[in-house]
Amino acid sequence: MTKARRVYSIPYVLWLLLFVIAPVLLIVYQSFIGMDGSYTLDNYKTYFASSTYLRMTFNSVLYAFLITLIVLVISYPAAYILNKTKHKQLWLMLIILPTWVNLLLKAYAFIGIFSMHGSVNHFLEFIGIGPKQLLFTDFSFIFVAAYIEIPFMIMPIFNALEEMNPSFISASVDLGANAWQTFWQVIFPLSLNGVKSGVQAVFIPSLSLFMLTRLIGGNRVITLGTAIEEHFMVTQNWGMGSTIGVVLIIAMLAIMLVTGEKKKKRRRAN
Repeated sequence: MTKARRVYSIPYVLWLLLFVIAPVLLIVYQSFIGMDGSYTLDNYKTYFASSTYLRMTFNSVLYAFLITLIVLVISYPAAYILNKTKHKQLWLMLIILPTWVNLLLKAYAFIGIFSMHGSVNHFLEFIGIGPKQLLFTDFSFIFVAAYIEIPFMIMPIFNALEEMNPSFISASVDLGANAWQTFWQVIFPLSLNGVKSGVQAVFIPSLSLFMLTRLIGGNRVITLGTAIEEHFMVTQNWGMGSTIGVVLIIAMLAIMLVTGEKKKKRRRAN
C-alpha cells in the first residue's frame, strides 16, 4: 500500500516541483539580478527606499482588504440564507456559474455597463441624477473585483455551515439562547474555518488584480500586480519586477499564516 501511494504521488510531486517550487525559486534568483546582469541587492534597496513602491504596497493591501471586507459582508449572509433554502445545491451552482466565464469577458462587460453611455448612466439619467464618471474610478475597480470574488467566499462558508452538526444549534436553543445568541456564540465560531478559507481565496488574488486595474481602474488604481507587469512588459527590468514579486509572495504567505487553521496542542495524553 505504501509503495502504491508513492507511485501515485509522483505526478503530484513533479507538478509541484515544475510549476510551483521552480517558478518561485526562479523569481527569487532573478530578484538579485541587476539591469547589467550582475548579482546585486540594489533591487531590494530601491524597493524599500522608494516611497512610490511603499505607497504602492500600502495601496495593494488596502484595496485587497476593502475587497475582502465587502465580499465577506455580502457572502456570509448569502451563504447562511442559501444553506436554509430548499434547493440549495441548485442555487449554489447558479452562484458559481459566473466563474465559468472568462475574466476578460466579464471585465469588458463591466466597461460597457459603467461607461458614460452604459446602462447604469442611462438609469441615472432616467431618474434625474444625470450621467456620472463611473468607469476608471476606485468605486468601479472595487465593485467589479468584489463581484468576481464573491463565489470564492461563498463556497467555503457554505460548506462550513452545511457540515455543521445541527445538535449544537439544538443544544443552544434548549439552554435558552435566542436566535442572535445562537448565531454569535455557536454558528459563527463553528464556521470560522470557512471564513478563513474564503479570506485566503479572496485576499490573496486581490493583491495582484493587474488586469482589472488596467481595464476597469484605467491605471488610476496602481497595485503591486500593475508594477510587476510594467517592469516585465514595458521597462524590461526583470530584476525589479521579480523583487516586487518576492514581496508579493511574502505578503501572501503572511496572510496564509494569519488565517490558517491553528492546531491545538493536547496537554493531556490519552
